Amino acid sequence: MPSTAALHRLANPARLARLSGAILPWTAGATVVLLGVGLYLSLLVAPADYQQGESVRIMFVHVPAAWMALMVYALLAAASASALIWKHPLADLTGKAAAPIGAAFTLIALATGSLWGQPMWGTWWVWDARLTSVLILFFLYLGYMSLWQAIEDPQKAGRAAAMLALVGVVNLPIIKFSVDWWNTLHQPASILRADGPTIHSAFLGPLLLMALGYLAFFVTVLIIRMRRELAARRLRAWRALQATE
Repeated sequence: MPSTAALHRLANPARLARLSGAILPWTAGATVVLLGVGLYLSLLVAPADYQQGESVRIMFVHVPAAWMALMVYALLAAASASALIWKHPLADLTGKAAAPIGAAFTLIALATGSLWGQPMWGTWWVWDARLTSVLILFFLYLGYMSLWQAIEDPQKAGRAAAMLALVGVVNLPIIKFSVDWWNTLHQPASILRADGPTIHSAFLGPLLLMALGYLAFFVTVLIIRMRRELAARRLRAWRALQATE
């Protein structure tokens, strides 16, 4: 396990600014290419499903968004743990920058899931375990962001938000395994399975491209938000210094 000193060196703001500046053009370019190709294959090349028809195309937007909603919250929780345990200098900043992106992915997953569910289930919404737990995840994101806005002291805000994020981790396995633990309308996993994917390759390829595009988009926006937050912190520190002179 790396020492606290090593973690602090990795979180040096100047080093982060240089590294993120070098990475940003590549992640932005990857986002455009992956999403462009992924959408082309998803909407124009992939065949209609023999049961779901053209509505299956919602899957290419819905499923990667759901994956990213969970992944970003896991990152948020890891950053929160790092902030509380190791006092990682940029952990709070990472969580604060990631939360709105994760909330957006969760909202996309909820909205597209509703659009997909109506023709499949005959209803826009049901209070089953999977849908309800994802809605709770969305509220956890909103709660985390609200604590940052409601508490003026950044240290107290970061600590309160981090504690909420860690409490909310219990919801992640509920979302993942809800279709196995309870009887729900939501279909069981067809890709992330121990015995391998059950989805046809004509759908799997575009779906994975879209997932990679979403990931590249997340990294791009996270870098932009972190750089902006670093600049805002430097400006606040400069103003505080000016006020004391």
